[in-house]
Amino acid sequence: MSDITLQEFPSEFPIKVVGRHDSGLRALTQAIIERHAGPQLGSSIRTRTSADGNFLALTYLVRATSRDQLDAIYRELTACKSVLMAL
Repeated sequence: MSDITLQEFPSEFPIKVVGRHDSGLRALTQAIIERHAGPQLGSSIRTRTSADGNFLALTYLVRATSRDQLDAIYRELTACKSVLMAL
């Protein structure tokens, strides 16, 4: 495995999370993101509800400082039962 990455750090990096609308998704995922990337301003979080209102998509624009940081965020997000998908 190579240590070469195309991503430069530090940089702004979007993380998209999808889950059920009624699951408290924003509070859960924001706590995870902030644990690894610090406080998130409301302007750095985009919210989109599915057409039928059942699902919520959140996009966090985080200040990524390393590949390890991003890996830790994704590991914790995918372990969260309320998260259906993290991209």
